[in-house]
Amino acid sequence: MNPSKPFRFLLTRLTEDYLLLALVLSLLPLLWFTSPELNELVELVHWQTLAALTGFLVLSRGLEDSGALALAGVWLVARFCTERALALTLVGFSMALSAVVTNDVTLFIVVPLTVALSSVVKIPLGRLVIFQALAVNVGSALTPIGNPQNLFIWQTWELGFIEFVSAMLPLVLLLSLVLGLATALAFPSRPVRVSLVARLAKPRLLLVSGLLYPAFILAAEAGGVIAAALVILVLYGLVYRSVLRGVDWLLLLVFLLMFVNLGLLATLPAAQAFVEWLLALPGGVLTASVLMSQVMSNVPAAIFLAPFTDDWRALAWGVSVGGFGLAIGSLANLIALRLARVQGLWLAFHVWSMPALALGVLSAVFLIGPG
Repeated sequence: MNPSKPFRFLLTRLTEDYLLLALVLSLLPLLWFTSPELNELVELVHWQTLAALTGFLVLSRGLEDSGALALAGVWLVARFCTERALALTLVGFSMALSAVVTNDVTLFIVVPLTVALSSVVKIPLGRLVIFQALAVNVGSALTPIGNPQNLFIWQTWELGFIEFVSAMLPLVLLLSLVLGLATALAFPSRPVRVSLVARLAKPRLLLVSGLLYPAFILAAEAGGVIAAALVILVLYGLVYRSVLRGVDWLLLLVFLLMFVNLGLLATLPAAQAFVEWLLALPGGVLTASVLMSQVMSNVPAAIFLAPFTDDWRALAWGVSVGGFGLAIGSLANLIALRLARVQGLWLAFHVWSMPALALGVLSAVFLIGPG
């Protein structure tokens, strides 16, 4: 094997993937200005998050390769015979599931299902994935366990579960209504038909992946996500090597660089001064959290802004709305776009997500007030 082939592959992906290229290029000046030690860089990375991402990437790929998701798609089409009804069902399911099993886990279930569905039914795959990404940003905002930023706020302010849900409910209900109307308008009522017969290609792979999926979630909740991810990698490496070859491993590099770059950025005095300026804008914490989410994603934005405010509801609402807009606004957006593997999807995502951001801000201001 030519030893330069992996390097050429990585170089090609860097030039084709603008986000990855931007992260690599921005790392250099950040390292120059901050001069961190190696152990400091290691501490910036959320290794448990990367381990969880690794496990879900492998397991979702295993479910997709088994053929089970294509079968599920055929079942759906048999019950929802129009494109609009199918879209509303998939978007609604994504929204509801994300409030229970978190937004990223939901995407690892629904996006591969939608991709498999597109192989047996003529549907606008890219647009469906975009709306599913928007849906999990809405649904996960409802509960403390719906996404990482909610979990952080819930624990930091020592809030009750019902107290948190009650505070988020008005925003989530209004955003759900807007998203439902947008979905009905974006997808026509034309009929959809199965274009080929789906079959369960690898039942044993389905059994293994299906059993490991809930087990991995339980292991992650119990704090053993790194060990569980290693077990999955070893198992699939020994038995299902083809599944590992189909995984988008560069997605892990994207997340690793995001943790390092954003962590270094937060140490710069200029970044902290910028936050103080944002908090002085109309809307205060709400405005600052929305805008900071567009710069560094809503999870680090919540962590970064928490020491500057006591208004946890404005912070929670702001980072929830901030998941719309730029793709970087939510890590869930990045997961959805990478899992879909649709050319040109990044531009199409922003065509829908930027108006969603504007409507989300208007909804939050209407409910919480500009002060």
